[in-house]
Amino acid sequence: MKITINDHRKIIAIQEEFNSAFPFLKLEFLAKPSSHNGAPAIKLMHSGKSIGECRTIHTSGEITITPALTVVDLEQRFSDVYGLSVLVLRKSGKVWLETTVTDGWTLEEQNAQGEALNFN
Repeated sequence: MKITINDHRKIIAIQEEFNSAFPFLKLEFLAKPSSHNGAPAIKLMHSGKSIGECRTIHTSGEITITPALTVVDLEQRFSDVYGLSVLVLRKSGKVWLETTVTDGWTLEEQNAQGEALNFN
């Protein structure tokens, strides 16, 4: 799949495209890191915001996402090419878990694990 990235697209449109290919994964967009009491704080961007409101590199283009791409590689591509901080979450029952421990897994493996843990 290819997802178009430009300043005018809404975060929710990109999230929906990603989720249509990987229904047990979620792509969250983060604001620039800030710190609170010395510890970095993660702030999620509202899905109604435009991509231009949350990135540092304003390059337009397409990002190619394949099932064989690892989480760490996907997050790095968004950062390096488009100046976007993203986080992949995996569904586990009724909650969404960060994939930081398993970020070396492919999107296909993450999605399959989410499907296996889906209790709905």
